[in-house]
Amino acid sequence: MAAQLALTRVGLTKDLIGLTQAATGPRSVLSSLARRAGLRAGVMLALRFLQARFLSVWGLLLAATLCPPKVFADFAIFAALANFVSIAALLRFEAVFFQNSDRLRLGRAFRLALAAGTVVLSTMAVAILFAAAQGWLLRGFGALFLISLASRAAIRLILAEATAEGDLATIGNSNIVQALVQPGMMILLIWPLGPTALALFAADAFGHAVAAGYVAWRRRRSLLPLMHPSRWSRAELIESGWEWRSAPTYLLPSALLSFGFSVAPLLALPMATNAVLAAHVALATRLLEMPTQMFGAVTIPLVMSDLRKQQGRDRQRRARLLTLGMVAVVATLFLAIAVVAMGADEIVLDGTKWGGLGEVMAIMALFYGCSALVGPLQEMGALASRPRSQMTANALALAAAALVIWGFGSLSPALLAAIGLVSLARVLLHLRLTWTGIGTERPALG
Repeated sequence: MAAQLALTRVGLTKDLIGLTQAATGPRSVLSSLARRAGLRAGVMLALRFLQARFLSVWGLLLAATLCPPKVFADFAIFAALANFVSIAALLRFEAVFFQNSDRLRLGRAFRLALAAGTVVLSTMAVAILFAAAQGWLLRGFGALFLISLASRAAIRLILAEATAEGDLATIGNSNIVQALVQPGMMILLIWPLGPTALALFAADAFGHAVAAGYVAWRRRRSLLPLMHPSRWSRAELIESGWEWRSAPTYLLPSALLSFGFSVAPLLALPMATNAVLAAHVALATRLLEMPTQMFGAVTIPLVMSDLRKQQGRDRQRRARLLTLGMVAVVATLFLAIAVVAMGADEIVLDGTKWGGLGEVMAIMALFYGCSALVGPLQEMGALASRPRSQMTANALALAAAALVIWGFGSLSPALLAAIGLVSLARVLLHLRLTWTGIGTERPALG
């Protein structure tokens, strides 16, 4: 927080000095200020995300010491299922927000995404009630899952609108709010309910609900005009749904396939014959997910907000420049992680039960580095002129990963390396799409 305050003061001072010393025209001054503001907003967003991670990790570690492993395993399944369904809740209509800077078009897309989310969530509510009536699901767990799912969908919708409008402060602060509330509630609920799955499920639902309420309150001045009753029209929804039908038909399957590929290393765990290697892979997965998520959380809002302001060939040139920058950052970051992991393996972990973890992390760094890069490329692909290419790339990668796992037959470092190579091939396909297919032809969502 001190770093944020210092950056704000320094940035303000530089902007004022730049204004008094500028010898060029007003357009140059505004352009210079925009570049400085964008860089400073990106740094501030990264700092807020780091704060959120540091705030949440201590609560999770404390809860992990209080709960048995099976409870945490059940919670992991709960969270993964909620994340998976939340991707489909809006039918990917939120990707339309970034097509251009037209506020009226944003309003149409927002109302369409909200209507689609309402229909999907209502369908899920009916399915949960039916499952509870049949005795397949406890009503309490079903209610918590629905709350968590609805909150995740609301956060996805509102943060997409905030990203499109360049409100990076709301995005960063929402991470901090959730990082404070969810682990705190987790610990507080463990006290009366005990170390049970119910406590973790309730904390997840409550944490996401509070975060959804916070972002809705922060963006209320922007959202209320978009949702005014006078703006709703059945004819408009039908027309918008037909115009942007590529979102549910191509972008949604692509996103779901990408999510499935992201858990490919975990799919090989049931085939492990070496329990120590399986433990190393599980721990390496959790450790490498953090920089992967951090890279996506910071770059996706910046990249998509920036591309929304560009059109035609300017957007394509900007996409290429941003792509080169992201490739350089990801290569540097995950190469450093691999080197540090190998060094720690030799110096710290050698002779312990975790000896060899560094080697596993170094091998898996390729997979997670490529996955980190695919995150923003996946979002950029929503602006491309060939929506099928993205879906095809993810489908081929998931099928190839399944074949590789089946071919090896058991978990091994060679299998992890092969999955990493499949991930590299997938990112190359995405790079080809974003390098040539953005801004040069009719947009995929037009």
